[in-house]
Amino acid sequence: MTTCHSLMAIIEELKSDAQLIERQSVDRLAQLVHSASRVFVAGAGRSGFAARAFANRLMHLGYSVFFVGEPTTPSIRQGDLLVIGSGSGETASLVSMAKKAKAEGANIATLTIYPDHSIGKMASVSIRIPGVTKKSTEGSGKASSVQPSGSSFEQLSWLIYDSIIVDLKALSGQNDDQMYYRHANLE
Repeated sequence: MTTCHSLMAIIEELKSDAQLIERQSVDRLAQLVHSASRVFVAGAGRSGFAARAFANRLMHLGYSVFFVGEPTTPSIRQGDLLVIGSGSGETASLVSMAKKAKAEGANIATLTIYPDHSIGKMASVSIRIPGVTKKSTEGSGKASSVQPSGSSFEQLSWLIYDSIIVDLKALSGQNDDQMYYRHANLE
């Protein structure tokens, strides 16, 4: 068997970056999700795909969750939580959502490369992910990547979201059968 060197390089990069994730921030986000009346999740582009997967798993756990932009998404209110995945922390549509959520009294959480940018400044909790993005280059904590710009951020976002799901599964006392019961059956 021949090893796929590109795959192993990506895994090593993610492993190295994962060691820089602050556990307290991840734990705080899990607590905010668990205590929120409803959870709203947002992200654009590939970060949005990871965020959608997070919303899907939250639904499997029985949380009241909505992906922002879907026709059935209600208005956000006090007691709700908005989770935003944004590498740059400056994506105009996501900054606008954060401002609206803040004005309505909702909590905000973000996964970002730049917690000191606009979305991070409004957030109750920011999970800083080392990353490389063309949208902003200063202070990312990472000079380069073996992957195209943004990929390591998006992949590590997905893994952080999944780690939060593991924690919430234990916190909520759910098991795989209960989660599977909520799985889509109109396929």
